[in-house]
Amino acid sequence: MLKHEIIPVTPFEQNCTLFWCSETNQAAVVDPGGDIEKIKAAIARNGVTLEKILITHAHIDHAGATKALADHFSVEIEGPHKGDQFWIDGIEDQKQRFGGYFSYATKFVPTRFLEQGDTVGFGNIVMEVYFCPGHTPGHVIFFHRDSKIAQVGDVLFSGSIGRTDFPRGDHGTLIRSIRENLFPLGDDVRFIPGHGPMSTFGQERRSNPHVSDRALGLS
Repeated sequence: MLKHEIIPVTPFEQNCTLFWCSETNQAAVVDPGGDIEKIKAAIARNGVTLEKILITHAHIDHAGATKALADHFSVEIEGPHKGDQFWIDGIEDQKQRFGGYFSYATKFVPTRFLEQGDTVGFGNIVMEVYFCPGHTPGHVIFFHRDSKIAQVGDVLFSGSIGRTDFPRGDHGTLIRSIRENLFPLGDDVRFIPGHGPMSTFGQERRSNPHVSDRALGLS
Protein backbone atom coordinates (compact mmCIF):
# COMPACT_ATOMS: atom_id res chain seq x y z
CA MET A 1 0.00 0.00 0.00
CA LEU A 2 1.16 3.52 -0.82
CA LYS A 3 1.53 5.88 2.14
CA HIS A 4 2.51 9.53 2.02
CA GLU A 5 3.32 12.61 4.08
CA ILE A 6 3.32 16.11 2.62
CA ILE A 7 6.24 18.25 3.87
CA PRO A 8 5.85 21.97 3.05
CA VAL A 9 9.31 23.42 2.38
CA THR A 10 10.91 26.77 1.47
CA PRO A 11 9.25 30.19 1.90
CA PHE A 12 6.99 29.19 -1.03
CA GLU A 13 5.44 26.38 1.05
CA GLN A 14 6.20 23.91 -1.72
CA ASN A 15 4.62 20.48 -1.24
CA CYS A 16 7.58 18.12 -1.04
CA THR A 17 6.13 14.64 -0.51
CA LEU A 18 7.49 11.53 1.14
CA PHE A 19 5.92 8.42 -0.42
CA TRP A 20 6.58 4.93 0.89
CA CYS A 21 5.57 1.31 0.48
CA SER A 22 3.90 0.04 3.66
CA GLU A 23 5.01 -3.54 2.95
CA THR A 24 8.73 -2.80 2.56
CA ASN A 25 9.18 0.69 4.12
CA GLN A 26 11.12 1.70 1.02
CA ALA A 27 10.49 5.35 0.16
CA ALA A 28 10.87 8.11 -2.41
CA VAL A 29 10.92 11.88 -1.89
CA VAL A 30 9.29 14.02 -4.56
CA ASP A 31 10.55 17.58 -5.11
CA PRO A 32 12.95 18.30 -2.22
CA GLY A 33 13.14 22.05 -2.75
CA GLY A 34 14.71 22.90 0.59
CA ASP A 35 14.49 22.53 4.38
CA ILE A 36 16.47 19.31 4.15
CA GLU A 37 16.38 18.78 7.92
CA LYS A 38 12.56 18.69 7.81
CA ILE A 39 12.72 16.07 5.06
CA LYS A 40 15.26 13.96 6.94
CA ALA A 41 13.10 14.22 10.09
CA ALA A 42 10.03 12.95 8.19
CA ILE A 43 12.03 10.00 6.86
CA ALA A 44 13.20 9.13 10.38
CA ARG A 45 9.79 9.71 11.97
CA ASN A 46 8.10 7.28 9.59
CA GLY A 47 10.84 4.66 9.95
CA VAL A 48 11.41 4.35 6.20
CA THR A 49 14.47 3.90 4.01
CA LEU A 50 14.92 6.40 1.21
CA GLU A 51 15.44 4.61 -2.10
CA LYS A 52 15.30 7.49 -4.59
CA ILE A 53 14.41 11.10 -5.30
CA LEU A 54 11.79 12.00 -7.90
CA ILE A 55 11.63 15.44 -9.54
CA THR A 56 8.58 16.89 -11.33
CA HIS A 57 10.44 19.94 -12.66
CA ALA A 58 13.61 21.88 -11.98
CA HIS A 59 12.42 25.17 -10.52
CA ILE A 60 14.51 25.91 -7.46
CA ASP A 61 11.67 25.62 -4.92
CA HIS A 62 11.08 22.05 -6.14
CA ALA A 63 14.63 20.92 -6.83
CA GLY A 64 17.01 23.12 -4.86
CA ALA A 65 17.99 20.51 -2.24
CA THR A 66 18.04 17.55 -4.64
CA LYS A 67 21.81 17.11 -4.75
CA ALA A 68 22.25 17.60 -0.99
CA LEU A 69 19.58 15.00 -0.19
CA ALA A 70 20.85 12.55 -2.82
CA ASP A 71 24.41 12.87 -1.53
CA HIS A 72 23.35 12.45 2.11
CA PHE A 73 21.42 9.22 1.46
CA SER A 74 23.48 8.01 -1.54
CA VAL A 75 20.37 7.58 -3.69
CA GLU A 76 19.50 8.06 -7.35
CA ILE A 77 17.58 10.96 -8.88
CA GLU A 78 14.83 10.27 -11.43
CA GLY A 79 13.26 13.11 -13.39
CA PRO A 80 12.40 15.52 -14.67
CA HIS A 81 12.09 15.23 -18.48
CA LYS A 82 15.19 16.32 -20.40
CA GLY A 83 13.33 19.47 -21.49
CA ASP A 84 14.17 20.96 -18.09
CA GLN A 85 17.93 20.58 -18.47
CA PHE A 86 18.25 24.33 -19.01
CA TRP A 87 16.53 24.95 -15.65
CA ILE A 88 18.95 22.53 -13.96
CA ASP A 89 21.86 24.30 -15.64
CA GLY A 90 20.45 27.63 -14.45
CA ILE A 91 20.09 26.81 -10.75
CA GLU A 92 22.87 29.28 -9.91
CA ASP A 93 20.97 32.00 -11.79
CA GLN A 94 17.73 31.02 -10.03
CA LYS A 95 19.56 31.25 -6.71
CA GLN A 96 20.61 34.84 -7.41
CA ARG A 97 17.01 35.88 -8.06
CA PHE A 98 15.84 34.86 -4.59
CA GLY A 99 18.69 36.12 -2.44
CA GLY A 100 20.24 34.20 0.42
CA TYR A 101 17.54 31.69 1.26
CA PHE A 102 18.42 29.28 -1.56
CA SER A 103 22.18 29.50 -0.93
CA TYR A 104 22.25 25.71 -0.45
CA ALA A 105 20.86 25.00 -3.94
CA THR A 106 23.23 23.17 -6.30
CA LYS A 107 23.03 21.85 -9.83
CA PHE A 108 22.32 18.12 -9.92
CA VAL A 109 22.66 15.35 -12.50
CA PRO A 110 19.61 13.11 -12.87
CA THR A 111 20.34 9.40 -12.90
CA ARG A 112 17.51 9.09 -15.40
CA PHE A 113 15.45 11.62 -17.30
CA LEU A 114 11.81 10.57 -17.62
CA GLU A 115 9.46 10.29 -20.59
CA GLN A 116 5.74 9.77 -21.11
CA GLY A 117 4.97 6.12 -20.42
CA ASP A 118 7.91 5.49 -18.09
CA THR A 119 7.39 4.12 -14.59
CA VAL A 120 9.24 4.72 -11.34
CA GLY A 121 9.32 2.28 -8.46
CA PHE A 122 10.25 1.92 -4.79
CA GLY A 123 9.51 -1.13 -2.68
CA ASN A 124 6.41 -2.75 -4.19
CA ILE A 125 5.07 0.55 -5.50
CA VAL A 126 5.04 1.45 -9.19
CA MET A 127 4.05 4.96 -10.27
CA GLU A 128 3.27 5.96 -13.84
CA VAL A 129 4.99 8.95 -15.43
CA TYR A 130 3.10 11.47 -17.57
CA PHE A 131 4.86 14.22 -19.50
CA CYS A 132 2.99 17.47 -18.79
CA PRO A 133 4.85 20.48 -20.22
CA GLY A 134 3.59 24.04 -20.16
CA HIS A 135 4.70 25.37 -16.78
CA THR A 136 8.18 24.22 -17.74
CA PRO A 137 9.12 22.33 -20.91
CA GLY A 138 10.25 19.24 -19.01
CA HIS A 139 7.55 18.87 -16.36
CA VAL A 140 6.38 15.36 -15.44
CA ILE A 141 3.81 14.07 -12.95
CA PHE A 142 3.63 10.81 -10.99
CA PHE A 143 0.47 8.69 -10.72
CA HIS A 144 -0.26 5.64 -8.55
CA ARG A 145 -3.18 3.91 -10.19
CA ASP A 146 -4.12 1.57 -7.32
CA SER A 147 -4.36 4.42 -4.81
CA LYS A 148 -5.77 6.90 -7.33
CA ILE A 149 -3.33 9.55 -6.18
CA ALA A 150 -1.07 11.79 -8.26
CA GLN A 151 1.71 14.25 -7.54
CA VAL A 152 1.36 16.95 -10.19
CA GLY A 153 3.92 19.60 -9.25
CA ASP A 154 2.98 23.01 -10.66
CA VAL A 155 0.76 21.80 -13.49
CA LEU A 156 -2.56 22.06 -11.64
CA PHE A 157 -3.72 23.49 -8.30
CA SER A 158 -6.95 23.56 -6.37
CA GLY A 159 -8.79 26.31 -8.23
CA SER A 160 -5.85 27.37 -10.38
CA ILE A 161 -3.14 26.26 -12.82
CA GLY A 162 0.61 26.72 -13.10
CA ARG A 163 2.18 29.94 -14.28
CA THR A 164 3.36 30.07 -17.87
CA ASP A 165 5.22 33.39 -17.87
CA PHE A 166 8.56 31.82 -16.99
CA PRO A 167 11.11 31.12 -19.77
CA ARG A 168 9.84 28.42 -22.16
CA GLY A 169 6.45 28.25 -20.51
CA ASP A 170 3.40 27.99 -22.76
CA HIS A 171 -0.23 28.43 -21.72
CA GLY A 172 -1.81 26.39 -24.52
CA THR A 173 0.58 23.52 -23.90
CA LEU A 174 -0.25 23.56 -20.18
CA ILE A 175 -4.00 23.41 -20.85
CA ARG A 176 -3.49 20.44 -23.19
CA SER A 177 -1.35 18.68 -20.56
CA ILE A 178 -4.14 19.01 -18.01
CA ARG A 179 -7.00 18.10 -20.31
CA GLU A 180 -5.26 15.29 -22.23
CA ASN A 181 -2.96 13.75 -19.61
CA LEU A 182 -4.44 14.48 -16.18
CA PHE A 183 -8.22 14.55 -16.47
CA PRO A 184 -8.46 11.22 -18.37
CA LEU A 185 -6.93 9.50 -15.30
CA GLY A 186 -10.32 9.85 -13.59
CA ASP A 187 -12.51 12.31 -11.73
CA ASP A 188 -11.92 10.44 -8.47
CA VAL A 189 -8.13 10.80 -8.58
CA ARG A 190 -6.81 12.89 -5.68
CA PHE A 191 -3.79 15.02 -6.48
CA ILE A 192 -1.05 16.70 -4.49
CA PRO A 193 -0.20 20.01 -6.15
CA GLY A 194 3.11 21.80 -5.86
CA HIS A 195 1.53 24.33 -3.51
CA GLY A 196 -1.67 24.48 -1.51
CA PRO A 197 -4.33 21.91 -0.62
CA MET A 198 -5.12 18.64 -2.34
CA SER A 199 -8.08 18.36 -4.71
CA THR A 200 -9.48 15.89 -7.25
CA PHE A 201 -9.39 16.00 -11.02
CA GLY A 202 -13.19 15.84 -11.00
CA GLN A 203 -13.45 18.94 -8.83
CA GLU A 204 -11.11 20.87 -11.11
CA ARG A 205 -12.91 19.65 -14.25
CA ARG A 206 -16.15 20.99 -12.75
CA SER A 207 -15.07 24.28 -11.20
CA ASN A 208 -11.51 25.37 -11.99
CA PRO A 209 -11.88 28.81 -13.65
CA HIS A 210 -8.96 28.17 -16.01
CA VAL A 211 -9.47 24.61 -17.19
CA SER A 212 -12.98 23.37 -16.31
CA ASP A 213 -15.37 22.12 -18.94
CA ARG A 214 -17.40 25.31 -18.57
CA ALA A 215 -14.39 27.63 -18.73
CA LEU A 216 -13.36 26.04 -22.01
CA GLY A 217 -16.90 26.07 -23.44
CA LEU A 218 -17.27 22.30 -23.30
CA SER A 219 -20.48 22.15 -21.23
